[in-house]
Amino acid sequence: MKSKGKLPKVAYFCMEYGLHEDFKIYSGGLGILAGDYLKAAHDGEYPMVAIGILWRQGYTRQTIDQNGKPCDSFHEYSYDFLEDTGIEVKVRIRGRQVTCRVWLCQNYGNVPLYLLDTNHPDNTDRFITGQLYGWFSEERIAQEMVLGIGGVKALRALGYSPDIYHFNEGHAVFAGIELIRELMDNEGLSFNNAVSKVRKKIVFTTHTPVDAGNEVHEHELLQYMGAYNGLTFGQMLQLGGDPFNMTVAGLRLSYKANAVAKLHGKTAKKMWKNVEGACDIIAITNGVHNGTWQDESIRSAYEAGTDLWIPHMEAKRKMIYEISKRNFINLDENVLTIGFARRAAPYKRSDFIFRKKEIIEPLLKEKKLQLIFSGKAHPNDLTGKEIVSNLYKMSEQYPGSVVFIQDYDMYIGRLLTRGCDVWLNNPIRPMEASGTSGMKAAMNGVLNLSILDGWWPEGCKHGKNGWQIGNGYEGKDQDNVDLNSLYEVLLDEVIPTYYEKRSKWIDMMRESIKMSIWNFSADRMIEDYFEKLYPKSSKESRSKK
Repeated sequence: MKSKGKLPKVAYFCMEYGLHEDFKIYSGGLGILAGDYLKAAHDGEYPMVAIGILWRQGYTRQTIDQNGKPCDSFHEYSYDFLEDTGIEVKVRIRGRQVTCRVWLCQNYGNVPLYLLDTNHPDNTDRFITGQLYGWFSEERIAQEMVLGIGGVKALRALGYSPDIYHFNEGHAVFAGIELIRELMDNEGLSFNNAVSKVRKKIVFTTHTPVDAGNEVHEHELLQYMGAYNGLTFGQMLQLGGDPFNMTVAGLRLSYKANAVAKLHGKTAKKMWKNVEGACDIIAITNGVHNGTWQDESIRSAYEAGTDLWIPHMEAKRKMIYEISKRNFINLDENVLTIGFARRAAPYKRSDFIFRKKEIIEPLLKEKKLQLIFSGKAHPNDLTGKEIVSNLYKMSEQYPGSVVFIQDYDMYIGRLLTRGCDVWLNNPIRPMEASGTSGMKAAMNGVLNLSILDGWWPEGCKHGKNGWQIGNGYEGKDQDNVDLNSLYEVLLDEVIPTYYEKRSKWIDMMRESIKMSIWNFSADRMIEDYFEKLYPKSSKESRSKK
């Protein structure tokens, strides 16, 4: 293996980071993945720093009100463990200079994470970095300018000269604009030559195959905000189109891009095939940080070859105890328990299993099955909030068999992906880019019951380490096809195996851990990034731990 000194120095940009539930600068899967990446980089001693934003009010706290509706609230947080670097950078937004403090976080076994903060006495725009995803288009642009333009300036002030700038989603695209401006101003390069030079240093990760998840902005608003950053309308048009599409700009600014699963790679290539000047898109499947998500007792039992059922039941009891404290409901540890915890979005079909009451209701009333749900909707997503309300309604309709846990966070995520027996995933294929919660469950011997979407087609061996729902069908009447398959597998395979074939179930748990522990780990993921995505990286494989 070549020395670490031969690896490229990386600056990783992301809007959010899920490092710990107490550090509330994340909303969900994107941020938690980024946090896991920083931990894997630290574990493997990779040359990397990260750029983000210190969200003073974080993401929404979302609870259920007396009418059964999601209720959002925002709270001011302070973190005494952050180190003030003493560095301040300025970003010109709306014609005014906005001062950004730069804080350092390396408290969670992560590589250095530098966080920009506009809560500064010199600013009239102190609240730009107030709420993560809590604003409309104008403030979102301001936040992205702080991340991108401010992030590059912070790296310069820190004396860190990256070989690679890695943009995790389109939020960081303005960093590319700043790099182009630097070359044009400092080296006198033409716009096209500056773009060509910048492209050799930028890589881009695209996540969502849903159109609504790919952010666009009107040029008039970008001009008003100052996001052109010295470029012209024609130059910005060349990068992002009209309206300005952040994903399109990311693809045009990058040396190479990656999707986050093999199936998503095919979907992304098809989705962006008509973008002239876009870089190549490869597939690098996501992974999760074993040390964060895998229960130590489960791992020890797996490595020792001892009975997995004992530590699994310990994790299940811990989960049930926490639910009893929060929801005042006592679940039965001997009943098959299915978990589902994700962002509330229509394509994820959170309430799918309830579609045929005549099938699911007897299972719940006869205590053959317990269902646990959790997740948040975006504060401005009324459809998502309806989904949350419906899940809560189901918990009221079937007390003791259905639970909805409010205000989802990383702690709840750990409880559920360790303590449930089965992890359910039923999105509309191919709209789930990856779905890392299922990986976390798999590492703990929690068996996946999932549509063949995201990462699951790469991991699934039906009846050996989990179960597939359907055969990957996409097309007319997809809901009914998937629903019928879900009930068939649940009734004919999952339930009988749990209650009648315990030894087979435990064998499947072991196979689930074996399948996921390296292949879907953040250690494998970062190795793939350095070998396949980052230019001038070491081509020599690192040893698998």
